[in-house]
Amino acid sequence: MRRALAIIATLLLVAGGLFMALLNVGEKLIYFPQPLTPTAGQAILARHPQALEVTLTTSDGVQLHGWHLPAGTGSARPLVLYFGGNAEEVSWMLEFGSVFAGWDLGLMNYRGYGLSSGHPSERALLGDALAVYDHFIRRPTIDPARVVVIGRSLGSGVASHLVSQRPVRGVLLVTPFASITEVAQDFYPFLPVRTVLGDLYDSATLAPKLTVPLRMIVAGRDEVIAARHSERLFTLWAGPKERVTIASAGHNDLQGYREYWQAIQEFLQRQ
Repeated sequence: MRRALAIIATLLLVAGGLFMALLNVGEKLIYFPQPLTPTAGQAILARHPQALEVTLTTSDGVQLHGWHLPAGTGSARPLVLYFGGNAEEVSWMLEFGSVFAGWDLGLMNYRGYGLSSGHPSERALLGDALAVYDHFIRRPTIDPARVVVIGRSLGSGVASHLVSQRPVRGVLLVTPFASITEVAQDFYPFLPVRTVLGDLYDSATLAPKLTVPLRMIVAGRDEVIAARHSERLFTLWAGPKERVTIASAGHNDLQGYREYWQAIQEFLQRQ
C-alpha cells in the first residue's frame, strides 16, 4: 500500500510539474513583448513629425501608448486601427503611412510592448482593444461610420473580438487563426494544450456571427500558422469575404512584398 501511495504521489508531482511547465510554455509561445526606451520613442516622433503621440489609461490603471497618423486636417476622416503580432512593436507601420493615404492610422502597442505598461494576457488585450476603439472614435476628426480594423497574427484574434463588440466598416485579417490554442497544439502535439490553456483567442466561435466584410491575407509559405487554421476561420466567417494569398511569403516577411500593401490599399479603397 505504501509503495502504491508513493507511486501515486510521484505521478501527481510529475503531472503538477507538467501542468505548470505547460502554462509557462503557453505564455512564452503567445507573448514576446518588444519594449521601447523613452529615447527610442522620442526618436520615432523625430522621424515622423506628422505623427501624434497617444496615451490612454485603462480601467485597471495601465497606460497604453501609441501613435495617431492623421490623413489631413479635415473633419470626419476614416480610420484604420492596427493590431499587431505577438512579437511586434507597431511603430514600424509609420514608415508605410503612404499606404493609408486618405485614412487616419491608429497604432497602439499592447501591454508590455513599446512604451505601454503592464503585462499582456488575453482578457487584458481584448478589453484594451475596445478601449482603444472608443478612444479614437470619440475624436471629432474621426468618422465613426468608416472604421476599418487590421489584425495580424495574434492581432487577428484581437480584431475579431473587437468587430464582435463594436461597429466597423470592414476587417483585414493577416495570417489569422481560428484559435490560438489550436496553433499551440501543433507545436506541442503530445501535451494537453487545450486542457491547460483553454480556447485562447477563439475567433472560430465568433466568426459565424460576424457579418462585417472580411479580406483575409495569408502567406503561402507560412511556417507558424498552418493553412488549415486560416481556412477554418475563413469558412466560418458569416459576412462577405475574400482571400488573398501571397504565395512566396512566410509568416514574418509579408511586409516585404508589394502585393501585401496592394491588398490593403485595394480593400480600403472600397470602404
